[in-house]
Amino acid sequence: VLGANDGIISISSLAIGIAAASSTREPIVLATVAGLVAGALSMAAGEYVSVSSSRDSEKALLKLEEYELKHYPKEELEELACIYENKGLSRETALLVAKELTEKDVMKAHFDAELGIDPNNLTSPWRAAFASCVAFMSGAIIPLLAVLLSPASIRVPLVFISVIIALVLTGTISAKIGKANVLRAVTRVVIGGALAMIITYEIGRIFSLELV
Repeated sequence: VLGANDGIISISSLAIGIAAASSTREPIVLATVAGLVAGALSMAAGEYVSVSSSRDSEKALLKLEEYELKHYPKEELEELACIYENKGLSRETALLVAKELTEKDVMKAHFDAELGIDPNNLTSPWRAAFASCVAFMSGAIIPLLAVLLSPASIRVPLVFISVIIALVLTGTISAKIGKANVLRAVTRVVIGGALAMIITYEIGRIFSLELV
């Protein structure tokens, strides 16, 4: 949803900014398509780098934990017991839980309690990159279609209205998923998107006047 919002707002702002400076469809479409491709690739590359760095950090933590479990088993058992004791268990119960979990699967017990990492379920950088790319494009396609299907006389208001409707939908979806206040989420994203489009429209209009 966040990626789609990014695509909706950034590409609609780009389209409206150029539409304010030129009523010709071709440069608007060209810039919008270029922005869509560039934005989607940028999102994918950024997500890939971010998730790869996070994955490398998680692997380093897992490797360090394996080393500590191999060379300092008693200290690690005590650390695990302290974790459960701090969660509210008595000292005796916490130590018993730590021992039983260690006997069953020492690596899994420590990876979960100390690091909160599942070594068998690390996030895939390629999957994250693809998801971000598709999310951005799915949002960006809305203002692009509005540009392609609208006549010059109503192009800007049609893009604006279509984007506001799209943002209402994405704001509602994100609020429902996160169990947040729908009105607050929708208001926030609509105001942000509207401001972005208004500002870029005014910038485009100013440049249009300067060039006349």
